[in-house]
Amino acid sequence: MCFATRGCRARRFCGIATFTVLALSVVASASPKDNPKAYTTWSTYLGSADASHYTALRQIDRSNVSKLQVAWSYDSGSEQPYAFNPIVVGRTMYVLAKNSSIVALDATTGKELWTYHSRSLGQRVEGHRGINFWQSSDGSDKRLLISFGNNLEAINAANGELITSFGNGGMVNLKEGLGRDPNSIHQIQSGTPGIVFEDLIILGSSTGEDYGSPPGDIRAYDVRSGRMVWIFHTIPHPGEPGYDTWPKDAWKSGGGANCWGEMSLDQKTGIVYIPTGAPVYDFYGADRKGNNLFADSLLALNAHSGKLVWYYQLIHHDLWDYDAMAAPQLLTVRRNGEDVPIVAQASKQGFLYVFNRATGKPIWPIEERPVPPSNMPDEEASRTQPFPSAPPPFARQAFTVADLNPYILSPADRARWKKVVENAVNQGLFTPPGLTDTIEMPGNHGGVNWGMTAADPANGTMYVVSMDIPAILKNERREPPSLWQIPSRAAPAAQGKAVYHVYCERCHGPERKGAPPAIPSLVDAPSVFGAKTIKSVVNYGLNDMPGFPDLTDRLLDNLLLYLGNPASAPEPVASRNEPPPATAGSGSEPVRYWSGYGLQPSIIRPPWTVMTAYDLNRGVIQWRVPLGNAPQGASENLKDTGIMMSRNGPVVTASGLVFIATKDEGKLRAYDKESGKVLWETDLPAASEGVPAVYEVDGREYIVLCAASAKQTDIPRDGPEEQPAQPVHRSYIAFALPKDRAAN
Repeated sequence: MCFATRGCRARRFCGIATFTVLALSVVASASPKDNPKAYTTWSTYLGSADASHYTALRQIDRSNVSKLQVAWSYDSGSEQPYAFNPIVVGRTMYVLAKNSSIVALDATTGKELWTYHSRSLGQRVEGHRGINFWQSSDGSDKRLLISFGNNLEAINAANGELITSFGNGGMVNLKEGLGRDPNSIHQIQSGTPGIVFEDLIILGSSTGEDYGSPPGDIRAYDVRSGRMVWIFHTIPHPGEPGYDTWPKDAWKSGGGANCWGEMSLDQKTGIVYIPTGAPVYDFYGADRKGNNLFADSLLALNAHSGKLVWYYQLIHHDLWDYDAMAAPQLLTVRRNGEDVPIVAQASKQGFLYVFNRATGKPIWPIEERPVPPSNMPDEEASRTQPFPSAPPPFARQAFTVADLNPYILSPADRARWKKVVENAVNQGLFTPPGLTDTIEMPGNHGGVNWGMTAADPANGTMYVVSMDIPAILKNERREPPSLWQIPSRAAPAAQGKAVYHVYCERCHGPERKGAPPAIPSLVDAPSVFGAKTIKSVVNYGLNDMPGFPDLTDRLLDNLLLYLGNPASAPEPVASRNEPPPATAGSGSEPVRYWSGYGLQPSIIRPPWTVMTAYDLNRGVIQWRVPLGNAPQGASENLKDTGIMMSRNGPVVTASGLVFIATKDEGKLRAYDKESGKVLWETDLPAASEGVPAVYEVDGREYIVLCAASAKQTDIPRDGPEEQPAQPVHRSYIAFALPKDRAAN
């Protein structure tokens, strides 16, 4: 087997790809040892093109980190939370604020310089994580590039004006160029900004996760004109490698296999490393038989042309939504007395896969092991999956009754969950979902998510933030169109109840209580979240919730009526598992199955989130510590629990620190990068998500972060919030040493 696919075509292609990359150049990433200016700015999303979250600045160190103080703060003026990684170019910082506007700030004072608000936004809730900056070689043309409302837009970085010579009046329609009718595509814009290489911007996409989603092709656009320069088909077209790992002509109807997470670029070789996500539908794949290249893969592409250099598929025929999305980390390690360039990819399933960056050959053997078969109708699960022999996993990969939380669950809940877990199908990692409850551990939101990996390129150390979250999956029959189950002549609130039953109940439960913080409660949802936010999230999705664009405004209005007053709709609705009336549909539609995400973060014993440091010279864990303290454990005086549902990433410094902000009590912490010991922490006015940024202006080093979410102590929900129990002061906060100490 060659690079995790069967068949001689793949073997021949891998050989050609290996020759190609070796012919390009000898692989070597930027290193602080070789280039003293490397990693000293933060003008790129996640700090540098290799997405290492690393800074070579040394002013803030172990000896003085306790002296950090707020240098400035900027009120974001927003009704919604953000998880945005600011960038700094010269003396100017660019942030997301003012309800999804781009705002330029003075990086030394936080003073607002200008604001840009896209006319593409409409009613959408945007979940941006960062932005791209590009400038011409002479510095006369400076641009910001970001996608809003399915359009890629170019903004003048000096004054915040739309650059109308880019694309069509300043915008490129991202629905075009995918081999589909653009009008059939509801969602394609990604909250992760892609990466700039020379005069190209390379983009992934957020395709949605339901049947009918578009393909997640990787595309590169000219930053000046907006012209598409190249495209890599993640669902291969005829004649392309991997075409035979899908049904015939799957590229015309298949979806997903997208990079909605983070890319990493080796600027010296011009190779971009791209992790891809699951094909759709996530939990049932009878209509996509085969291994499904290039879903759930690590791709190495020639950034100039988009040509495939090498690949490795991490999951065959994904049935678990095990997207790869955290940034691949590019390091140089010592192996057998030689320097070896590597790329390390962390995964939702808790594995760390490590490859030679030039050839794609695993540094430590990866074994294809037998896994359980599927019992779903017409499903053909892969017989094997790849298991790395080293390094050891960073997340728990099994969940049994012995792992039930002995603390915060009530006796009644503990007894109920004990029965559920005992009766569920549980054959270990890669147990396929079935028609009865099935244990998935790590769950589809467990392991690593976006922003959660970092590296120290000076010594081969990698840092991974991970979550231990079990999921309980259960597939149920779903025959499109599902709107047949909503009675057209019923009263409005009764229609809303039917909408809830068909679309929402599987995850949020019949009593609308959800499973906070993973799945928010929808009790009194209109007053808690607001009608605008609910409509946008239901239509377009947000975070781990898929969108349902087929729901009309009328049906959404009726859903809001029901959520606001459930007692107004007492009449029963048809069961989702009943067959449609004989008059509905043509009879040619395939039978489909659907499962909620089934996340249950509170039922497993802590720690719920940990940070792990790996020595990748040896392939061993250097240390592992819980990340923060979950407020849910405060009533029982639990310590070192790790937070629930982390969306936080670390920043590593050359001076020996790891900074990370959290969403528990809302804190910024500094850890000793050699031991994992907490050296300093401070309270924030709001919770923080995403990744901080570190930069220097006028000889003073700053660390800035986005504190724009409700603390878990304020509101026990995970998702958009407009009216939490306590008002949220959303802001960007910059910390620095006192000026006299910074000068020294």
